Amino acid sequence: MSSADQVEELESSELGTKEYWEASYDTEIQNYKDHGDVGEVWFDEDSQLRIIRWIEKQEDRIKQDDAIIDLGSGNGMMLVELAREGYSNLTGVDYSPKAIELAKAICTDQELSITYKVADLLDDAVVRSLGKFSVVHDKGTYDAISLNPDDSKTMRELYIGAVRQLLRDDGMFILTSCNWTQAELVKSFAEHFVLHVVIPTPTFKFGGSVGNVVTSVVFVKK
Repeated sequence: MSSADQVEELESSELGTKEYWEASYDTEIQNYKDHGDVGEVWFDEDSQLRIIRWIEKQEDRIKQDDAIIDLGSGNGMMLVELAREGYSNLTGVDYSPKAIELAKAICTDQELSITYKVADLLDDAVVRSLGKFSVVHDKGTYDAISLNPDDSKTMRELYIGAVRQLLRDDGMFILTSCNWTQAELVKSFAEHFVLHVVIPTPTFKFGGSVGNVVTSVVFVKK
């Protein structure tokens, strides 16, 4: 039994389907064309800013020309902000062609150099063709895969294998989730990864217990 079998599965949702995201980004493309609205930042801009500020503090481990990939890049705003901070070797992948279309339009209009590709992270050949990265970043894609109505457990295992393939041996995998706790993430990735650090996120109190709205963790390879 693999480590990914040891956590309870989430209830499926349309958020785990490609059809949902294609329709969503179709609307966002039109909004961008009509109003210049880049669309929603997944988990809010604060979550995105926390990750970027953390990356900036890792000057000994992450150089500005290191290869960074954003998994499930959506409208690409995470990479846009990294580019504005001087990071120059940026790749965004998403399985939604509409998301990539929107990201490329925003990138072109802002005169930035970012590579965007349509890619299915559950396809081994596609993943291998992407190359190796010093930083693999995910904010919400592992969550979406976990909500897929069609065998999400197998999909999560394929995803974990994809991250392992993409990450350099000395690289760091930064993962932000709103569906999984730190303990669940550590358990799910335990076969190939160990926890390097937890990036602090806002906490809340309810019924005497303290919890986090989102969890941001950094893994390194075993």
